[in-house]
Amino acid sequence: MKKLDVQYRVLGMISTNTYFLINKETLEGIVVDPADSAEYIMKQFELRGFHLAAILLTHGHFDHIYAANCLRELSGAPICACEKEQRMLGDPEINRSVVWADAMTVKADRFFKDGEKVCLAGLDFEVLHTPGHTEGSCCYYFKEEGVLISGDTLFRETYGRTDLETGSHSEMMKSLREKLFVLPPDTKVFPGHDAFTTIGHELSFNPAAAAFGT
Repeated sequence: MKKLDVQYRVLGMISTNTYFLINKETLEGIVVDPADSAEYIMKQFELRGFHLAAILLTHGHFDHIYAANCLRELSGAPICACEKEQRMLGDPEINRSVVWADAMTVKADRFFKDGEKVCLAGLDFEVLHTPGHTEGSCCYYFKEEGVLISGDTLFRETYGRTDLETGSHSEMMKSLREKLFVLPPDTKVFPGHDAFTTIGHELSFNPAAAAFGT
């Protein structure tokens, strides 16, 4: 990777990968999916001299957003998400926070469109709307760095569940086939849970890839 340093912490009751995307040249950073412990996240940035420029959400399930509001208050950084995820972010029953923890909602400061090219913290990326796990799930593709932040769309040798509200198996297959499995094989994939992978590995070992003969 050129100027992007990908760090992570496993946080929250469902062991979510919360990512710190750091611009090594400017020490600006982005937090993706702040699952819990906003004070801890902020302390990690302060101890290392990083400036938090933005908070990105891959989707609106509570285990990916639980610290978002508090982290925004502590840092002043804007919360950003896909425009298709507004309904889930605003409904504690759909985002499942009412089931697992305290009911909560998040109102993003900026909503992205599919295919939108964005620069935050001096890092360029493309927003890929990848419905399936939720209707507004998205991935963040840092083309120049060869990095994909895949949320709960793509995991190592599997993919996100599609049986929760706003999920769709057919949409998931379409997202994988048309948006992710067409990326360069050496693209590093950083998912919302569990181990890292690459697109090439998934083309060989992911059952979704085998299902449509990629």
